[in-house]
Amino acid sequence: MTDSMFRPRAALAMSQDAATVVFAPDSLARLAAICDLAPLPVLDDLTTPGAHEILAEVDLLVTSWRCPPLDADVLASAPRLRAVVHAAGSVRGHITEACWERGIEVSSAAAANALPVAEYTLAMILLTGKQVLERARVLRATRTRDHMVRIPRTIGNHRRTVGILSASLIGRRVIELVRPYDVEVLLHDPFITDADAAELGVVRVGLKDLFTRSDTVSVHTPLLPTTRGLVSRALIESMRSGAVLINTARGAVVDQDALTDAALAGRIRAVLDVTDPEVLPPEHPLWDCDNVLITPHLAGSQGNEWGRLAEHAVAETARWASGAGFLHPVRRERLAYSA
Repeated sequence: MTDSMFRPRAALAMSQDAATVVFAPDSLARLAAICDLAPLPVLDDLTTPGAHEILAEVDLLVTSWRCPPLDADVLASAPRLRAVVHAAGSVRGHITEACWERGIEVSSAAAANALPVAEYTLAMILLTGKQVLERARVLRATRTRDHMVRIPRTIGNHRRTVGILSASLIGRRVIELVRPYDVEVLLHDPFITDADAAELGVVRVGLKDLFTRSDTVSVHTPLLPTTRGLVSRALIESMRSGAVLINTARGAVVDQDALTDAALAGRIRAVLDVTDPEVLPPEHPLWDCDNVLITPHLAGSQGNEWGRLAEHAVAETARWASGAGFLHPVRRERLAYSA
């Protein structure tokens, strides 16, 4: 049998909820058309006799949220396993050192999941630039419009300065989406060069300059030991009066106490799709802060956007089965710098 004729044996490994929302019947049908897919229910516990029976035959696992760790014991039950296609973003929760030592190929839908996060970020950059939420709140309370001459020149998106923290997959998509708008884009990422920045069409700056020069700072760095608390009190205090901090990364990247102090003082505004912890305690003062918008970790794929993750899984499985290899591989050496 040639690679072009290879029909892998595959199974879904994730929570039942993840399988339900990501893989609609038509997606499952397309997946089953290119591989021998183990019958449902999905594998949400890899230690049972039934799971071991399926694992013994699989060449490929299609995973998603809350897939159990693929540790050495699991891999011992899956001697034929050669590849994992992850229909979600980060693989940190289930791809273990044992997988890399086995030489298992891994694909992630991080690029597909980056798009809705970037779209959310773009929307928030533009909405906060016009102070839409605050002005709508005033309109609701007063039932009168602002007189034109009373609108501050700080309102609007013309030549606004947007700072992007990290040239991650999402950070790069934000840069791409904001390119048609009349804004200046600054970027801080210690791993990119001036040539990289020029190719992206942005200005590379130091971390402090990103915060002091930007009207809006959007956080896209993964949460790593080196990035916990990266957005420090000093950086938050250095932001321009009325500047906006957008966080769609992880709450713990930001010093939340410092952010709370600055927001309650009315110095800065914030859009937080993530907090530390999630969800904030009911009594937390940010809930009642008029210049802070908190959304329920909704920037990533939701609703019909889940279909994009299934499409990724089908396409990557087809490529791998054909011998072409993954279009979106996860590299072991990059895990130290990614989510």
